Amino acid sequence: MANADATLAQKPARDTRTRDLRRKTRSRERRRGRIGWAFIAPFAVVFVVFLIAPLAYAFYISLYTKGLATGTIFSGLGNYVQAFQDPVFLDGIAFVIHFALVLIPVQMIISLAVALVLDAVVTRFTRFARLMIFLPYAVPAVIGALMWGFLYSPSFGPLTQIFGANAPFPLSPDNVFYGLMNVVTWQWAGYYMIIIYAALRSIDPTLYEAARIDGANAWQVAFRIKVPLVASALVLILVFALIGTLQFFTEPSILAPVANGSITPGFTPNIYAFNQAFQYSNFNYASALSFSLGIVVFIAVYIFLFATRKRGGFLK
Repeated sequence: MANADATLAQKPARDTRTRDLRRKTRSRERRRGRIGWAFIAPFAVVFVVFLIAPLAYAFYISLYTKGLATGTIFSGLGNYVQAFQDPVFLDGIAFVIHFALVLIPVQMIISLAVALVLDAVVTRFTRFARLMIFLPYAVPAVIGALMWGFLYSPSFGPLTQIFGANAPFPLSPDNVFYGLMNVVTWQWAGYYMIIIYAALRSIDPTLYEAARIDGANAWQVAFRIKVPLVASALVLILVFALIGTLQFFTEPSILAPVANGSITPGFTPNIYAFNQAFQYSNFNYASALSFSLGIVVFIAVYIFLFATRKRGGFLK
């Protein structure tokens, strides 16, 4: 009987200690949560102020039309309908799609080939070669475009000094496509190579040893083992390249003064939107053009990811 009374007396005390422990645990978790939010807050403020708020404002003004006689009136999706009926915008979309279809495979082949060579060849110069190939990506795009503008210039470029009056002009109407493709490939191939090379270095070397024991040569190891195992990295690169190419802007904008009219104000959708905003002060329509391009990019990337996922993999 005495033991039962003692047990009953201890139960409230035990319950009190359990409640206190739970209260302290919740308090500690809330304190940790506040600390976490404090660390996130600076980024969140910058993210909202410099990305979310401008996007929201741009979308807001894209729903209005401003005219000298009518003033600012609500037009709803009228600017978007006009954008997808604008021949200049549609020609720019067609150009960047064509550019992507030609450029991206070339970049992928170069990046993959270089990564496979650097992974297979182990010498004292491998690190130096990897750094030199990656170096163009470290050069800001504007500086790189200015450099290529000097190299391409028909007035004082090295091509004119070497070939004289018959020097080829890479930015002529017939060559501007390939001249720009050369600039972009030089700028980005090293970055894509590093991604593929990092994926290759993460592969278990015992797979190569097993393949060699089974009689596989270097080409078979490369294309039947290495390439399929870095398929996820290739998909990532393709998505990056597709998004960047459809938003093509920096290089043609910088090279336009040297191109002698080959790069027009509507050369790409982004250049067209930029000129609408800052040359014609048509900010409402420029915002609609920008969001229309975003819709095209989203659809293109979604189709690519859906197609690769449906097939069960990029290389299957």
